[in-house]
Amino acid sequence: MDAKPLFQQYQHRVEQQLKTVLSHACDADRVRQAMHYSLLNGGKRVRPVLVYMANQLLGGALEQADAAACAIECIHSYSLVHDDLPAMDDDELRRGKPTCHIAFDEATAILAGDGLQALAFELLAADTTLPTEVSLKMVGILARNSGYRGMVGGQSIDLCNEGQQITVEQLELMHQHKTGALISASVELGALSSNRASATDLQALNAYSRAIGLAFQVKDDILDIESNTETLGKPQGSDLLLEKSTYPALLGMAGAKQKLAQLNEQAHASIDYFKDAAAPLHWLADYIVERQY
Repeated sequence: MDAKPLFQQYQHRVEQQLKTVLSHACDADRVRQAMHYSLLNGGKRVRPVLVYMANQLLGGALEQADAAACAIECIHSYSLVHDDLPAMDDDELRRGKPTCHIAFDEATAILAGDGLQALAFELLAADTTLPTEVSLKMVGILARNSGYRGMVGGQSIDLCNEGQQITVEQLELMHQHKTGALISASVELGALSSNRASATDLQALNAYSRAIGLAFQVKDDILDIESNTETLGKPQGSDLLLEKSTYPALLGMAGAKQKLAQLNEQAHASIDYFKDAAAPLHWLADYIVERQY
């Protein structure tokens, strides 16, 4: 199945939802401009697409997934704004445009990131399309996966290990938190938004999301070496410059590509349980490993 049209449909849907959300998000014009600049700057939207695909897999309504799709993209975008700051990765280019702290200023970028993070939880808490207990569970999942036990914890591990040699096992643990946790949250939130997810459904989807979450990072590591700044939309070779441990550095390029192929196989196998209904998720797993940016 070629799910590219479906992928584009979900991209467009979340873009429109985010524009509506931001039109009411903040009365402080400069912060709102920075939030708008960072959130609506041409990202791939893989995470909200995962929300919608998981929701539809289990027979949910797209309207029930809108809040989660927007929330997950708000968290992702806030993390990029803060990651790019001078105190973190100190990048000047994101998605082919000047990073938020370059386009505005450092203080505004910090506030924009803070605003996007808070907005994510506001969106989930204000959603009326699902039972209260489901919404509350979704808030907890997003908080856990984006916080110190998830994305923030992974970023901390990354910063602490710059310039140091770590093992493949340590690298995997770092990326399961830094990149994988938010991808796992996307799939789980999408499943829960259907209000039809069984324990077996969630178990299969969790295995899928763990595989594609790690595959996403392995592919990023490969692209940081093999691609170029114009294609990536961010500085090529930045991992090498910051002396970060990566899969090509630890396994060699051939080993990293073999790891990527193994993770892709795991992703496909984990959702065989859903049979033909999972065709869009199969397509997305291939998209993640075959993308060029």
